[in-house]
Amino acid sequence: MFWLAEGLIYRRQDSFVHSLDPRVKLTISLSLFILSLFSNTIFEFAILLSTIFILGVISKVFRRMIKTITFSLSFVAMIFIINLLVGYELIFSIIISLRFIAIISSSSIFFLTSSPDELDLVMRSLHLPYDLIFAFVTAVRFVPVILLDALQIIDSQRSRGLEIEKGNLFKRIRNYIPVLVPLIVQSIIRSEELAEAMESRAYGFSKKRTSYYRLSFRRRDYFALFSCLSFIILFILLIYYFRV
Repeated sequence: MFWLAEGLIYRRQDSFVHSLDPRVKLTISLSLFILSLFSNTIFEFAILLSTIFILGVISKVFRRMIKTITFSLSFVAMIFIINLLVGYELIFSIIISLRFIAIISSSSIFFLTSSPDELDLVMRSLHLPYDLIFAFVTAVRFVPVILLDALQIIDSQRSRGLEIEKGNLFKRIRNYIPVLVPLIVQSIIRSEELAEAMESRAYGFSKKRTSYYRLSFRRRDYFALFSCLSFIILFILLIYYFRV
């Protein structure tokens, strides 16, 4: 399970996509996200997913993107089965499943190549309330850490003889109590440390916050935006040509 958890954690790498302005990366990710909502054929999803995977290779996060997709395969299977049971056709069920994969993959492009600090700068540039920004960035930063803590606790309890996967449903739920209790305690300790760090830095003392870093566009950012816009236009023309 650790290799699955690593697919949710940001790692700094030396790639073209990592070096882009985070606003550009967000634009690319949102563009692919929106295009996945408007795609309605397997051919369109084949092009879209191929583009997303090529971006994953360029940004050197393809393997970790596959881990994220693998982590969500249970949801993909559930979506596929529910659509079949409701009465939709097989092709439609496949398209809905591919759309979910495309949404997860396009979101991974941004979150696997952008640090929480970059996410903070992007949200500040949108002039959102800083309390909301801080809560969201903290969640993005600590949710993968809590997942890793849970996996470590599970391994520790298994080494002590805890059999989590045995018994009926209610027994399995009870078996997770020795996992949840230390996880909650660890989360409370981490939250107290975070609160002390915020207090020591006078969080909330001044309404006019300043930042050491400032976002600015470079040539590579304009090139990436132009490439993204060109892809969107070509993809829309392709959809129009084949659907007509």
